[in-house]
Amino acid sequence: MRFKFNRKLYLSLGLCLLSILSTLVLNSCSQNVVKANSTQTQVSTVAQKPQVAQVSNAYRVINEARQYTYTVQPSQILSAENLPKARVNFNQADLLTTLVNTRKYYQEHSSADPDILRPGLLGTQGITIEDTLKTLEFMIAVLQEDISNRRPTRLQNPDFINQNFRVIRWTAHNPRQPAQKQVRLTKYAVFTHPGSRTKTSTFNIPIYSLKDEFAGNKFYTQYTKQDVLAGIYEPGGKEYGKVEPLAYLTRQGLEEALMEGTILINFPDGTSGYFNVDRSNEIPFVKGVNPRQQKRYWYFRKVDAIKGYGYKIDAKISIKPGVTFAGDVLNIGLGRMVVLESGQGRNRRLRMAVIADTGGAFLPSLYQLDYLSGVFKNKQDFQNYIRTLPEFANAYILVKK
Repeated sequence: MRFKFNRKLYLSLGLCLLSILSTLVLNSCSQNVVKANSTQTQVSTVAQKPQVAQVSNAYRVINEARQYTYTVQPSQILSAENLPKARVNFNQADLLTTLVNTRKYYQEHSSADPDILRPGLLGTQGITIEDTLKTLEFMIAVLQEDISNRRPTRLQNPDFINQNFRVIRWTAHNPRQPAQKQVRLTKYAVFTHPGSRTKTSTFNIPIYSLKDEFAGNKFYTQYTKQDVLAGIYEPGGKEYGKVEPLAYLTRQGLEEALMEGTILINFPDGTSGYFNVDRSNEIPFVKGVNPRQQKRYWYFRKVDAIKGYGYKIDAKISIKPGVTFAGDVLNIGLGRMVVLESGQGRNRRLRMAVIADTGGAFLPSLYQLDYLSGVFKNKQDFQNYIRTLPEFANAYILVKK
């Protein structure tokens, strides 16, 4: 009996030992499986790193309020390419003046206007603000040398450009029209407007200038264009005395002045003066809405030339027609040199200008530029001229190598 009992005991112990060993083996296998799965996860994560890098390289487009709007993949918008073989057209003296003034803005106002220090979309290509300044410096030096030697500038030669600049093809990105690949070229101008220094039955709509002693608290951002037209600044109005009327226009003249940014008013006494937008009520321009229904409103200042971009009126860049684009300064950048290509073969035409102006309609816009066409007496003269210009064009951004 003792033998049988011990035999059973040993048998039971053996079974228990086998059970323990089996459990240990299973646990070990389970741990190996977990480790194997962990290894697979790590390998999978490593394999996905290029995708993560691609996402991190994505550019976050911002709007006029510096708020994130949408994300784009730079590789779908920017690509390396050579400039086509055709003479590049622009007025040498006017381009030189505008480039010098744009460089001066960087030199004198970058600390007060950090917006211009944004690398923007081109930053994804390793292009810095220093590259933009180097591009401006080089072009200024070439123009000065060529003009002083009374010869056509080398900047009109596509071979010279391809040798000395990175040429980056800009494919338009329009969220509303994904099929659009060319940059849309809209046109703006400075118009001469008849007006009066005093209110008359014909010229009864004032353009206002903010008085410095009241502008600090930004009271004017509370009011829409419709509020202003309703008379808040007129005698008896809620904010009477806080602005100064600079001149009087017709109702249509006001709308054109607000849209154009800079106007030349001819007064009955034979004098004239440039007036430029100064500060807005900070209400965004809404695309597709009738101009008269827009709530955005601008206050003006008297200026001595056509003015482009600037964080305040006294700092705005003096610009010239024919060599200036208004564009998305926050996402494309101030001082970017752009060449537009239109036509084909013998009809191919290249036009160079610098982004030295902006506007609410271009923030954001990775698909449009506005070309400062000139100074015109009326809309008809303007329309006749812009019929000679393309509506869409291939775009190239130049960066000094």
